[in-house]
Amino acid sequence: MSEDKIERNLFDEFGVKRGLRDFNGKGVLTGLTNISKIESSKVMDGKSVPCDGKLWFRGYEINDLVNGIGDRGFEEVAYLLLMGELPDREELDAFCKELNELRRLPQNFTRDVIMKAPGQDIMNSMTKSVLTLASYDDRVSDNSVENVLRQSMSLISVFPMLAVYGYHAYNHYDLGGSMYIHRPDPNRSTAENILYMLRPDQKYTELEARVLDTALILHMEHGGGNNSTFTTRVVTSSGSDTYSVIAAALSSLKGPKHGGANIKVVRMMNDIREHVGDTADEGEIRSYLEKIVDKEAFDRSGLIYGMGHAVYSLSDPRAQIFKTFVEKLAHEKGREADYQLYSAVERLAPQIIGEKRKIYKGVSANVDFYSGFVYRMLGIPLELYTPIFAVARIVGWSAHRMEELINTDKIIRPAYKYVGHHAGFVPYEERTPEEGCEEVLRDLEKGAATEAAGETGENTEKEAPEAVKERSEEKE
Repeated sequence: MSEDKIERNLFDEFGVKRGLRDFNGKGVLTGLTNISKIESSKVMDGKSVPCDGKLWFRGYEINDLVNGIGDRGFEEVAYLLLMGELPDREELDAFCKELNELRRLPQNFTRDVIMKAPGQDIMNSMTKSVLTLASYDDRVSDNSVENVLRQSMSLISVFPMLAVYGYHAYNHYDLGGSMYIHRPDPNRSTAENILYMLRPDQKYTELEARVLDTALILHMEHGGGNNSTFTTRVVTSSGSDTYSVIAAALSSLKGPKHGGANIKVVRMMNDIREHVGDTADEGEIRSYLEKIVDKEAFDRSGLIYGMGHAVYSLSDPRAQIFKTFVEKLAHEKGREADYQLYSAVERLAPQIIGEKRKIYKGVSANVDFYSGFVYRMLGIPLELYTPIFAVARIVGWSAHRMEELINTDKIIRPAYKYVGHHAGFVPYEERTPEEGCEEVLRDLEKGAATEAAGETGENTEKEAPEAVKERSEEKE
């Protein structure tokens, strides 16, 4: 295993940009796109300087889209990303009608697939469901743009069902909660249907639906270089089918470095409430944030979650937009004190990070800083945070998949330079195992023995009680 370790200086020696980003966080240019644009810096006097972040979808600034759309915002912006232009009333009506007609699962699919072997990881459940849906498509391998658009719209339509039903199955079979499956209502928007299917009483306020709709729009697309969208393009370039491509994108998004950041924010804020006596006292808040940065508190990673972004420096436009809606929802829910705490952390964290860390660009709150707070106010369980992200981002994935199919005829195949050693072959009987390998093998044997003991009933402790405990701790 020690042979897999590569010294950091070798990356610099050979000009390798780790993470496909340079020292300043700028991504390596790997393609061209008409879908979205991100701006985080401007060239002044021949030098690149940070600026307030901006985001465009198909040439339209995100602020204008959020402020100008109607009550079917998700659908309107999805049409824009997929078709390349904003719809008129007739086109939007036809698009929504088509999405509603596609928002149905094959007969017994919920029972036979979603409810079978449920688990806490809803992203895995969704991936399983997506791959299973491929077997119901007679044109699964047809990669014509027309067919891929059909497949994409179908998956966009059913993603809310895959997510919500996957959670209900887990909540019932693993946590002992009540089971209820509400069919989506064709007269409701995507955001409304998520709340309608998730809640036992199927009720929600107009503001709740509006805030969730905005959250979906802000998470819908973010350039071709983010990990899951780049995964979409890579797998598309191999000639694979839509279901496999989206399953790969889901597998990328579920990673905690990509789609799970808002969960970390929620847990960190819970920890702050627990250890700060007066959450209205900025001095106490600052003192505890300093401990977090110094790796003396919370998870001892030294990170204030929700702060900073791989692209943005001075500000994340999505966070700026979201904050206005968060304040309104916090007022409706009677959570003004929590909102003030979030605002204080947002204000203090960049100062503390700047004082204690050597940073090469500005630090500001990103969209994940507030999204977890919003989902909690909406009553969305922690297990659905990343799946809700996927419900939104599949639109962007679909747009990039089609653009890749239209414009590129080569498989994406970057290079890796070999920096290992060369050795002569040694016959089996003359080899001696390395100490590290022996230790790994012993650990594997120990793990296998423990698993076997569990199968024979010697250790039958289940994880569900821990999950229940964690969920109870998350509640306020």
